Amino acid sequence: MAAYYNEIDLYAAEWIRNLIKAGHIADGEVDTRSIIDVQPDDIRHFDQCHFFAGIAGWSHALRLAGWADDRKIWTGSCPCQPFSVAGKGKGTDDERHLWPHFFRLIRGCRPPVVMGEQVAGAAGYGWLDGVRSDLESEGYAINGVDIPACAANAPHIRSRLYWVANTKYPRRDAERLCGYGEVGESMGEGKASSTVRSGQDGNIVHMADSECRGRESRSVPATDKATVISPKNNICSCNFWNNAVWLNGADGKTRRAKPGICLLAHGVPARVGKLRAYGNAIVPPLAAEVIKAFMESQ
Repeated sequence: MAAYYNEIDLYAAEWIRNLIKAGHIADGEVDTRSIIDVQPDDIRHFDQCHFFAGIAGWSHALRLAGWADDRKIWTGSCPCQPFSVAGKGKGTDDERHLWPHFFRLIRGCRPPVVMGEQVAGAAGYGWLDGVRSDLESEGYAINGVDIPACAANAPHIRSRLYWVANTKYPRRDAERLCGYGEVGESMGEGKASSTVRSGQDGNIVHMADSECRGRESRSVPATDKATVISPKNNICSCNFWNNAVWLNGADGKTRRAKPGICLLAHGVPARVGKLRAYGNAIVPPLAAEVIKAFMESQ
């Protein structure tokens, strides 16, 4: 069996099973136990192991990047709540700080490649320092890059710290893993611009983003309905978000969406479970770019 998915949220776990059944991600086994209860012998025989799997974004990203389902790799987006500005800021004292348990399994099985993702900014950098120290003590070379989702032309910012660890390279070659010498070097220490240029006249629009409180929004007429901006002025290149339209909301924020989708939806089934799953998910097209950069460095 190619893949192992560890996810304690039962709703997200069933989501993964449905994706496997539909052939959208690598075939495998879904385990709803806590990572605390997983032992190295339980997972040695899997080609791929995805911890804190969410809705299996890493498996999808690997396929987008051209990584074969039977090529060995581990991934893990450790819970961000202990380090997120939206959390209580307990850091390593938070019971949801599960990196030590992830590291225990890495040390016990020694996968050749490990990739992960964490919140951006100072808290994420501090977290990565500990991860780097642990993995280097086991002979891994590791590096990371702080990059926003809009770098892959996503319609939101969602800056995240992606990291890659590998047993193939000596420590001095760690900068080759993500193509950058230091975390944050490519994005100015994570201070990604909140604006994108849209339209032939180069007008600036501000993108809505849940993590950027207090940011000034684009100056648009105050209305109680969304205004659709023609997709012909879209800046999209060839990717997942092609053919999207821009919606000017009543709050003055500009959002990109599929044609025909309104800003509000009534009666969405399992709304809370879906919002939780989406909120914890990575952006697969962005993760795919990190994976491809690593593959090119081989």
